[in-house]
Amino acid sequence: MTAALAEKDSVAAPPPATGAPAPPGRGTRTRRFRRERAFDDVPRWQIYLPLTLYLLFTLVPFYWMLLFALRPAGSTALVPWPLTGEHFGKVWHERSFGMFFQNSMTVGVATLVMTTGIALAGGYALARFEFRIKNAFMLALLCSQFIPGALMLVPLFEIFRNLQLINSLGSVIIAETVFQLPLSIILISGFIKNVPVSLEEAAWVDGCSRFRAFCAVVLPLLRPGLIAVGSFAFVHSWNHFLFALMFLSEQDKQTIPVGLNTLIGADSVDLGALAAGGVIAAVPVVIVFAFIQKWLITGFSAGAVKG
Repeated sequence: MTAALAEKDSVAAPPPATGAPAPPGRGTRTRRFRRERAFDDVPRWQIYLPLTLYLLFTLVPFYWMLLFALRPAGSTALVPWPLTGEHFGKVWHERSFGMFFQNSMTVGVATLVMTTGIALAGGYALARFEFRIKNAFMLALLCSQFIPGALMLVPLFEIFRNLQLINSLGSVIIAETVFQLPLSIILISGFIKNVPVSLEEAAWVDGCSRFRAFCAVVLPLLRPGLIAVGSFAFVHSWNHFLFALMFLSEQDKQTIPVGLNTLIGADSVDLGALAAGGVIAAVPVVIVFAFIQKWLITGFSAGAVKG
């Protein structure tokens, strides 16, 4: 009877799988599962401690700036109480920061519009058309990122002087746009390549022109990329100091970075006014990134997939 049971078990047992192909994707899922298990096994303090240190390193300077901006002059308290707005009133009215803010906003918005529009046209040409010097042009765009802005100050100054644009916001807008275009064109080009050309071809078959098909089909899909490029151009032009310092000489044309520089005297520095000016300069950038952070991450990651 024992022999019969053993024979029955040997017949019922399935043969060992030797060389059988694994289901597609099984190895990838197994490796992903192992990585997730390895991540779960990491002690939480090894994750939270570096993040806490990074947050302290990032947020303490902002708190210090708010502390000097909100506490009364002469106070040494580590908590800004009682709160005061005298420093903000001083820099906004007495130091003309209201005018600086308006000039910076004009430069930032104009640079955003010009950079986005030109980069959209250039990126579409690089993504959809083939021409002889395309690779050389892309290489030139990449190499232009290694040229510092200070190196171009003298030729730009001569060009703007001949065009009678010195001491005009137009000179700063043009300079900022030119220096933002290479990276913007590369990002927009990579983003357009991720949009299947078959979508445009279907619109062409329906009777749309290339421009109409682009506006109706491609442009709505480029929202994350356009937001990423536009926000990057706005923030860079908002914070840039060198072009505004060199091309603008009259006080009523200066921007916020140059206005902050005027708060630093040769013999003394008004820390309260300087901190209040820094808060005013930082608020628009913080608001912009607070509203567009998800679009910004999506845009930069999608634009870097193909080049």
